[in-house]
Amino acid sequence: MIIFTIPGEVTAKARPRVTRYGTYTPEKTRNYETLVKEMFHITYGQLMLEGELGIEINLYFQIPKSASKKKKELMEKGHVRPIKRPDWDNCGKAIADALNGLAYRDDSQIVEAIVKKYYSNVPRAEVYIYKIQSEYERYLESVLDPRD
Repeated sequence: MIIFTIPGEVTAKARPRVTRYGTYTPEKTRNYETLVKEMFHITYGQLMLEGELGIEINLYFQIPKSASKKKKELMEKGHVRPIKRPDWDNCGKAIADALNGLAYRDDSQIVEAIVKKYYSNVPRAEVYIYKIQSEYERYLESVLDPRD
């Protein structure tokens, strides 16, 4: 299992911008994807997973300064969760796309994903990537089990 943390405020993947000079990815998205790559590389170097993968991403957003003391306490405990932008899917996409060619060949290898949003005094994203055993691999194990 791969586990690493991306510090700082989570950034969603923005839509590509089209101009008369071509299409480009907004700078904020490029910067966040670079941070994701750097944090992975610092933690795991050149590790690349093969096969079917699952990913869990826990997103922690800064608790608003305007929240009451009671509400801040509920947010810290996870009883009140963010129902604001950015959307969970755009945040997950930014992280999954950034890891293409680094943690895995392509994010098409991800066959299951979980993205959760929380509040915290320490904004960050925690990423868990794990190998999923396919039905075929389970079948082979059962057929080739030496205990039989």
